[in-house]
Amino acid sequence: MGKQIVECVPNFSEARRPEVVSQIVDAIRSVAGVRVLDVESDDDHNRSVLTFVGEPQAVSQAAYQGIATAAKLIDMDQHQGAHPRIGATDVVPFVPIHGITMQETVALARSLGQKVADKLHIPVYLYEEAATRPERRNLENIRRGEYEGLKESIATDPKREPDFGPRSLGKAGATVIGARSPLIAFNVYLNTDNVSIAKRIARAVRHSSGGFRFVKAMGVLVEGQAQVSMNLTNFRKTPVYRVVETIRREAARYGVTIAHSELVGLIPQDAILAAAKWYMQVDNLTSELVLENQLYVEEE
Repeated sequence: MGKQIVECVPNFSEARRPEVVSQIVDAIRSVAGVRVLDVESDDDHNRSVLTFVGEPQAVSQAAYQGIATAAKLIDMDQHQGAHPRIGATDVVPFVPIHGITMQETVALARSLGQKVADKLHIPVYLYEEAATRPERRNLENIRRGEYEGLKESIATDPKREPDFGPRSLGKAGATVIGARSPLIAFNVYLNTDNVSIAKRIARAVRHSSGGFRFVKAMGVLVEGQAQVSMNLTNFRKTPVYRVVETIRREAARYGVTIAHSELVGLIPQDAILAAAKWYMQVDNLTSELVLENQLYVEEE
């Protein structure tokens, strides 16, 4: 079976203080056997997304170090940003990449959740495949009301009781930990500052309001530009190009167009190939036809 490889993509509620983000990244990098692949920070969202990989226990330890560092440096009572959030370390998903099952990844997530609650006294909610309640599979259900709302309801509302940890929020807030399949964080910018158009388009494409099954979306204003901010949770069943073309057609209804788009974090090669195959109409396009894939094939 070979080495087990897990990906972790934690989201931290900080982007406007680069020195804080650097300390969190350094804490993660300090764990032997972990490789940081990407760091993305967005000032408007006031949020940073890290991507790192390694063997399961090393990745879990690195995630813990990142959470502990964020808890020391980020005060949620002072935090403001466009993106919904409930904690300094808002969400920590684990993704099985090689040699590890989803159930093993769920066990990894739950073990980390218990450790964070016990040692850092941070309330932890489990989501996606690790969820202990059906309504907690979806992250937006857990984040409803955000940090400010959860601070008031966690102690009194049985539905807001965490899976691990205290029924009260400190300045680090709460953390959501889980296991999921690869996700594509993808934003489309419109050539308008009318955020209401982005919100209407988000309603048209997201699953919760009748859109694509594997799309989560919201409309926000970023640097004076309307943005459709999305998570694509299964790119094989809902491909990126289909979502982009739907946004293009919906935008045309309101007399606007797509200005540009951006990735937040990494994207699987198969998702890019699917988009290239569709737009270029190359029926035989596969990963084996990509030059670099042939150049860097590892010897068995």
